[in-house]
Amino acid sequence: METTQMAKQALGFQKTVFNNSFNAMVLVQEQTEKMLGSYIEKLPGVTEENKKSLETSVEMGKKACADYKKAVEEGYDKFEEMLEKK
Repeated sequence: METTQMAKQALGFQKTVFNNSFNAMVLVQEQTEKMLGSYIEKLPGVTEENKKSLETSVEMGKKACADYKKAVEEGYDKFEEMLEKK
C-alpha cells in the first residue's frame, strides 16, 4: 500500500475519532448545563446578575469549543491538502 494512501486512511480515522469524541464532550457539556441551570433556578439567594454571569460563562465556553473544533478541522484540511499535492 502506498504511503500517501496509508496516511490518508490514518487521517480519516483520526478525524472520525476526533469528531466522535468532540460530539460526546458536547453532549456531556449540554447535560451539565441543563442540570446546573435547574439547580441554580431552585437555589434561594441567586440573583439575576449571578444567573447572567453564569449564562455568559457558558456561552464563552461554547464559543471556545466551537473555535477549537474549527481550528482542528482547519488543521485536518491543511494536512489533506498537503497529502493531495504529493
